[in-house]
Amino acid sequence: MDDKNLIIHNKTDKPDNVVERENQVLELCEELQSQLPSWMRGYFLFLRNSVLPMTRLAYLGDVKFFCNYLIHETDLTRAEDPKAIKLEEFQQIQAVDINLFLDYSRRYKVEDEKGVTVYENRNSALSRKKSSVSVLFKYLYRDGLVPKNITDGFDPIKLSKPGEREIKALKEDEVMKMLDAVTTGEGLTKKELENWKKTKLRDKLILLTFVTYGLRLSELQQLNVSSFNFERGEFKIYRKRGKESLMPINRTITDAFSEYVQLERPSDDRLSDENKDALFLSQKGTRLTDRQLREIVKKYTSISLGTSRKKGYSPHKLRATAATSLIARGNDIFDVQQLLDHDNVTTTQLYAGHRLNSKRDLIKGFEWDEDMLDGSDVSDPGHL
Repeated sequence: MDDKNLIIHNKTDKPDNVVERENQVLELCEELQSQLPSWMRGYFLFLRNSVLPMTRLAYLGDVKFFCNYLIHETDLTRAEDPKAIKLEEFQQIQAVDINLFLDYSRRYKVEDEKGVTVYENRNSALSRKKSSVSVLFKYLYRDGLVPKNITDGFDPIKLSKPGEREIKALKEDEVMKMLDAVTTGEGLTKKELENWKKTKLRDKLILLTFVTYGLRLSELQQLNVSSFNFERGEFKIYRKRGKESLMPINRTITDAFSEYVQLERPSDDRLSDENKDALFLSQKGTRLTDRQLREIVKKYTSISLGTSRKKGYSPHKLRATAATSLIARGNDIFDVQQLLDHDNVTTTQLYAGHRLNSKRDLIKGFEWDEDMLDGSDVSDPGHL
């Protein structure tokens, strides 16, 4: 298959690039499954039918990591390859072995020809690894492949409470500094200025779209020129679980879009068929990758924050910026939840907690002393 061109017959109303991206994730899942023992097929089936493709990919990656841990860090298997691990060896694994694995996962080293790399995981990453392995053992137990369910003996991993988590987002004055940097080129290095002259309108539209709509990186990366319908004043995005969503277009986005497409974006006759509809293009005329978009965002946010490029913000933090800005301007939290596509409003409430002086603003002017009643008598029934 590697030597053949993949042809997708797209009979849905999704753009080809969205279908191709989904297929890429599914192919990666299939590739990981082929590297794991075939007796895990019940687990594979569960993941395929129950979780999102990206979650499935993450879980399969965690299980492969666990299998490699068994091979290289323990004497629980004689296999030299994850696929060769025997079911009988898995049947001997106890809860304590999983707890040791989770402890190992906090900080571990990987050595290759380039040197030694140290990896450190936060509790949120450890929690996902625990979940991946927990679900695996539950389904092995359900299918009668292991004698008991050992997951009850897994050590708990303490995650921060919602109120304890710091929300990293740009303040409104920092957003203006970021937009000023992409408009004027101020703060860029000499080399960056050379590229900026060719891409400033593209980069401005990217940043404005992120902070206006709070799009996920994948949602913005997949945008096409044909996604936008200016007669209806809306554009279409594709979200998790294959959901379609229509987003209203405001004047700021209309102006930035028109400038970019008319003055900077290459004309169709200079583009290959697969890139003619892609909205955000590299200087080579190909659709920008996730990595390229991250670098663009890091560059301009680092200028607004006055920090190094490495410490600039990710696209996800511009999503947080959109949320905190909308809530700070008094918009209904349920409307913000719908715009950002949060499954639960409690997620949106995390950003509400970031609003400075929200309680003070709420109570300001809401007094109950006589001076604030302007001489009116609340005891008078007529006043009611």
